[in-house]
Amino acid sequence: MNIFHCERITKNYENIPVVENINLELPTGGFISLLGPSGVGKTTLFNVLAGLDLPDAGKVLLAGEDITGIGGRVGYMPQKDLLLEHRTVLDNVILPLLIRGEKKKTARENAAAFFPQFGLAGYEKKYPWQLSGGMRQRAALLRTCMTHNDVILLDEPFSALDAITRRHMQDWYRDIAANLKLSTIFITHDVDEALLLSDTVHILNGKPGKITHTMAVSSHRSEQKQAILEAIGLT
Repeated sequence: MNIFHCERITKNYENIPVVENINLELPTGGFISLLGPSGVGKTTLFNVLAGLDLPDAGKVLLAGEDITGIGGRVGYMPQKDLLLEHRTVLDNVILPLLIRGEKKKTARENAAAFFPQFGLAGYEKKYPWQLSGGMRQRAALLRTCMTHNDVILLDEPFSALDAITRRHMQDWYRDIAANLKLSTIFITHDVDEALLLSDTVHILNGKPGKITHTMAVSSHRSEQKQAILEAIGLT
């Protein structure tokens, strides 16, 4: 069963189409990736899916409800962690709870319970500048999860990390998503990352950006990697 999907999304800027006729289906507990070169509208599409921007055509649905243009219904983590350097890690994480109207004391108690699961135990009173890159991403992701939304949009969350940390974070997020029963749409430029994490890979290409290929991930990843590289013109 699909928890989230979009139909025929088209978004223009200054009358120039950036993405066109995008259809996506995200099953409950599923993980799909959007893969493609820079400049094909992946982040533009995410802004529409997150309700931060209105499409020029099409609609976005969550559990059958039309949420087009309505923010706050799905979790959204952009490329940069956007942690506030003057707030402790715990006080960064609770921001969605405060926005929702929870009292600070209650919000801190609720969020602190997740710190061990996110590998952040003992860092509640630290400041973002005291954390490694991987730790900052964990904190930003925990803040995203504090929206208590079942659907999470991740825009290249691990792209700034070194290769070893990035692989640890990929494995870690896959476990977190399973444990918290999250449904994820993931933007990446990395073919290996897409094949490692995803159930389905959609290739976004062209100007305007369109989904040109869709591939269900199988155990034959080396063959699929070659097919994806060919589809995006890298062979």
